Amino acid sequence: MNGTVFYKMTGSGNDFVMLDGRHTEPGTWTPERIAWVCDRRMGAGADGLIILTPEGEGRVRMQFFNRDGSSGAMCGNGALCSTRLASFLELAPGEGMTLVTEAGLVASRCTGPGHLAEIRLPPFELPIPVEIEAREGESAFFMATVGVPHLIVVTRDAMAVDVEHRGRTLRSHPAVGPAGANVNFVSAPTGGVGNPWLIRTYERGVEAETLACGTGTVAAGYAMEVAGLRGLPGEWLTSRGIRLGVAGSIEGGRSRDAWLLGEGRLVYTGVLS
Repeated sequence: MNGTVFYKMTGSGNDFVMLDGRHTEPGTWTPERIAWVCDRRMGAGADGLIILTPEGEGRVRMQFFNRDGSSGAMCGNGALCSTRLASFLELAPGEGMTLVTEAGLVASRCTGPGHLAEIRLPPFELPIPVEIEAREGESAFFMATVGVPHLIVVTRDAMAVDVEHRGRTLRSHPAVGPAGANVNFVSAPTGGVGNPWLIRTYERGVEAETLACGTGTVAAGYAMEVAGLRGLPGEWLTSRGIRLGVAGSIEGGRSRDAWLLGEGRLVYTGVLS
């Protein structure tokens, strides 16, 4: 078949169409074309599109686009998938590489022989409380920019939240700024202190709930550390029951060595005609 080979990958349910930048010209991927490929009925279906292009020894440029074709500075689960795919395609060594993103340089590596990877994010300012009128079950709000802006909403039970409706309202709330933000709903575990917290995300650019959000999970981990609700490191649970790990520390009002551990699973390969 003639066309462009693509790799369908998932990071804990946050899925991507991934392309080898050696065999496609990034400039040909217009917003309209990206939106078509990511359409779940008319295209391959994905939350976003990523193009990986080698940039010298151990460095790979990761160009990320949201499902609507808009450019994104960073995507945590996309970076996990990029790490695994870059190793698979021999663009960079799996034991250690640098992803070049619009949000800065991201160190990453494959973990084990399976599908796990971990990324170290550039330092970011710590989450800060913001004033938003709470709905039933909501107790606190925090803003943080981890690659992209995130609003973290502490709730009684994240599984009970109408993410599509409440997320759509909050993603453009004046408190999050004119560019809008991803909205991460989090709640404490019901089974004890040592169990993972639950997180669900409404993602701007997708304009719907996504099954996982890597940078949002890191933002939530640091927000809970700042609020004194839980410490780092810690595990987080998606609505599909998949675990993500966040580790790091705080130094001088900023993050230090913030790591995200999660999936970068290759689902299938195909050809875009």
